[in-house]
Amino acid sequence: MTAPRRALVLVDIQQEYFSGALEVQFPPHADSLPQILRAIDAANAAGAPVLAVQHTRGEGAPVFDPSSPAFALHPEVAARRRETWKGIVKQHGSIYAGTDVAAWLQEQEVDTVTLVGYMTNNCILASAVEAERLGVNTEVLSDATGAIHLANEVGSADAQTVHTTLMALLNSNLATVATTHEWLGALAAQRPLPGSDLVSSATAGARAFPGA
Repeated sequence: MTAPRRALVLVDIQQEYFSGALEVQFPPHADSLPQILRAIDAANAAGAPVLAVQHTRGEGAPVFDPSSPAFALHPEVAARRRETWKGIVKQHGSIYAGTDVAAWLQEQEVDTVTLVGYMTNNCILASAVEAERLGVNTEVLSDATGAIHLANEVGSADAQTVHTTLMALLNSNLATVATTHEWLGALAAQRPLPGSDLVSSATAGARAFPGA
């Protein structure tokens, strides 16, 4: 079994997600942030590449205004920042769109990206989808990410439903989903995380919902 070469990607862990309309609801950021910090500390200790991502919608925008204090990384993340980290600012959901992240991963000889941060229902999902096209293996830490309540003309879903559904979806094909505790063990042992696949997930789904 080949040891994965991992990079930890901190997706938009900005003040924007800790209050206001975009405040992360599930898992609550009071629970997910400590898990993110555990992952950062482990990656720093292991000498793994770390990428810090921030999202912008341009100056004057109602959210993600780079001139606003809400644009900043959470202070506990910023306090752990090292000179070896790479930082980028993105304008799209995916960490790869319009950035040099894919080229940087190649330079670092990274084959597996571990995503933590926000939001499950936007940038985590978009990044995992594009990673498949790029041939990058993706890991998502379920307790170090988070979603918000959603409602629009099509329907509504609470944050827990959004998050847990997307974790199952991601683990069925686009990523390997694990807890931070499980990931820390895999990082220390330099081994891949066990995941599922679409056929296995579909088969289990048919058993879970017979006759549906």
